[in-house]
Amino acid sequence: MYPLLFRAVLSRFDPEFAHHAGMAVIRVLGVPPFSWATRAITRPDPSLRVEALGLTFPSPFGVAAGFDKNAVGVRGLAALGFGHVEVGTVTAIAQEGNPKPRLFRLIADRAVINRMGFNNAGADAAARRLARLRRGAPDTIIGVNIGKSRVVEVEDATADYVASATRLAPLADYLAVNVSSPNTPGLRGLQAVETLAPLLRAVREASGATPLLVKIAPDLPDEEITAIAQMAVAEGLAGIIAHNTTISRDGLLTDAETVEAAGAGGLSGAPLKKRSLEVLRVVREAVPADFCVIAVGGVETPSDVQERLAAGATLVQGYTAFLYRGPFWGREINRGLISRGTGRA
Repeated sequence: MYPLLFRAVLSRFDPEFAHHAGMAVIRVLGVPPFSWATRAITRPDPSLRVEALGLTFPSPFGVAAGFDKNAVGVRGLAALGFGHVEVGTVTAIAQEGNPKPRLFRLIADRAVINRMGFNNAGADAAARRLARLRRGAPDTIIGVNIGKSRVVEVEDATADYVASATRLAPLADYLAVNVSSPNTPGLRGLQAVETLAPLLRAVREASGATPLLVKIAPDLPDEEITAIAQMAVAEGLAGIIAHNTTISRDGLLTDAETVEAAGAGGLSGAPLKKRSLEVLRVVREAVPADFCVIAVGGVETPSDVQERLAAGATLVQGYTAFLYRGPFWGREINRGLISRGTGRA
């Protein structure tokens, strides 16, 4: 049903408009009695529970940052069967992001190009929403992804991240430092180990007892990924999220003219599958067995999730395939994992 709806109707709408319309429906699904009915058919089997970051995740599969930038759809996404929701990216200072249009579908590739530019209402607004969620949905696992405010110079990035961490860490189950989006000028330069280490040290101190992770780019050479992973362990981080969107356009099925017309931005979706698995394996080889590694990129099916878990991922996240597979994608993944014997007895 959903694939037909997507082809006949949703694909004809502007992607960003369609996303906001879909989020409106998701928000409704998070409100009783709709949430009760939804959870009745999507609740993950208890055998899928995962212990990580000092928390019990109801499923290893969650929603990646970028889908719910302002923490408005957390309850609905949890009701749809996702084991956790990573909100954001949130910046200390509210910002509108890049000019529209800034989100583009590559339907032949089951992919998306985005140059959103961290559009969000800011850390204070996110904190108010998270405080309400903590009262109304205390059992939902919520990660918060933080990034650099565009108006802040790169040399002042540490103080900007610390401001967000100070405001949001007490309300988050874990905090993720995003230094890998291609859509904020100068941001990816912060991934150099000599720059990243003191930044993460300062954010970790500001985060207190909240587990801190760092999200990296897939476009880094493997040796740099290894260096960042080893540094994250040395600095006492709780984990790594591997990985963000890519600036590569290699191997796409969509015609070159359409891709060129979409312009700059990060590519996500099915084309990242191969590189995502490679990055996961590089990270896992560089960190201890009990170090949390969250795999993201090119995840579509239960077998994709199972493959990431078998390669050493602690948890797995998805985003882009939600657009192509519909609202019961989380249920599809969870049921597929059970049928493949992924659940714990």
